[in-house]
Amino acid sequence: MGYELNVTLRLIMAAVLGGLIGLERESLNKAAGFRTHTLVCVGSCLIMIISIEMYTRVGQQQIGDPARLAAQVVSGIGFLGAGTIMRSGLGVKGLTTAATLWVVAGIGLAVGAGSYFPAVVSTAIVFLVLVYLSRIEAVIRTNKKQRILSLLIEDKPGQIGLVCSALGDMEVDIRNIELSEPQKDQRVKVALTLILPYYLKETEMIDTIRRLPGVYSVNF
Repeated sequence: MGYELNVTLRLIMAAVLGGLIGLERESLNKAAGFRTHTLVCVGSCLIMIISIEMYTRVGQQQIGDPARLAAQVVSGIGFLGAGTIMRSGLGVKGLTTAATLWVVAGIGLAVGAGSYFPAVVSTAIVFLVLVYLSRIEAVIRTNKKQRILSLLIEDKPGQIGLVCSALGDMEVDIRNIELSEPQKDQRVKVALTLILPYYLKETEMIDTIRRLPGVYSVNF
């Protein structure tokens, strides 16, 4: 009964720790929520338990390392994480959820190996990062300005890249690019959704872009 109880407690603990992180993701309506994180943590824990059992049964009789089964969890979880990442304009969403899935897999492995203290501490750190660092990020974002920059530029290869490079040099974050149909005079209208750093003056940015070759007009 001792073995069965030990395994059961490990699986339950993995479910609880993974579920705590999953609840936070579920509250924000993320692609991977409560059930996904719980299952990932329990599955990782189970694989680690099986790996340990295989090692104890095989021992030194074979050259192969049965623990490699658990090592594949870390790389295999990338397929799940990729499913939570989505492209939005020039930005990417879902990276945090993908990262939590990866960490939850590690927590499950730790529980399965009997390393309860690191698993609990890691869960606490992840939960604090998800809940409280997001508030700090929100404060940082308030110091940045979002603007839509309208340009009329020459319709030629590399022209948009020239503008984007100039914006990048000013540490401007480009979130989206929209192009209109080219005009008969070989000009095209471009709308750029930008996140400006708090220290950058809009007039300076416009003057810099306006001086670029092939740029006919710039305004917000």
